[in-house]
Amino acid sequence: MSSDSKSQSTLALVARNVVRSFPTPAEALVVLDGVSLELETGATLSIVGPSGCGKSTLLHIFGTLDRPTSGEVFLRGADPFALSEPELAGFRNREIGFVFQDHHLLPQLNVLENVLMPTLASDVNEEEEKEVLERALNLLDRVGLKERSMHVPAELSGGERQRAAIARALIMKPSLLLCDEPTGNLDPRTAGTIGDLLQEVHQNEGVVLVVVTHSRTLADRFDQRAQLEEGKLTLS
Repeated sequence: MSSDSKSQSTLALVARNVVRSFPTPAEALVVLDGVSLELETGATLSIVGPSGCGKSTLLHIFGTLDRPTSGEVFLRGADPFALSEPELAGFRNREIGFVFQDHHLLPQLNVLENVLMPTLASDVNEEEEKEVLERALNLLDRVGLKERSMHVPAELSGGERQRAAIARALIMKPSLLLCDEPTGNLDPRTAGTIGDLLQEVHQNEGVVLVVVTHSRTLADRFDQRAQLEEGKLTLS
């Protein structure tokens, strides 16, 4: 069924014929070749594929960190690439949460300060500041880090740092949560714990969850699965 025939209120993420190519001395290198996708509100999707196939590139386009060479992307009915750069930055901060393989926590800040970082770009009054702090502490409690909130990243294990990154990604109540190899640097037991946590936060927050991974074990945990190969995305 096409997106035109569906209620737009049910569609959270839409990609239409997305192409991403890069110039080379010989000819353009096509990494994504006509990717199309529709995800409804509350959907979960895992994307697998060989190294270098463009999984991270696709995730960066969904997250507006990169622009498609051609094609369209809509998030909750909005075309983010039609926005000015300042508007796009604000849109990204509000609507999209990111969890990367390397957690990207700021080493000089403690866990609570890292979780609160995305909120600094928003103008909030004193009452809203209290609400944001309460949400941050609640998220840290839910990811099992309430007692570690004053610790800096160097004092945490790899799994704890990734849990902190998940809390940070959720602080702005995004509609889309993107995870790029979230268990890639973790041992199998810790990876399983992070997989459990991602499913839990999806259920509690109602976000659309898209996970790029090499792990079939993690990929099989989500409602929808897709393979990216030779620039083509195929739902399984």
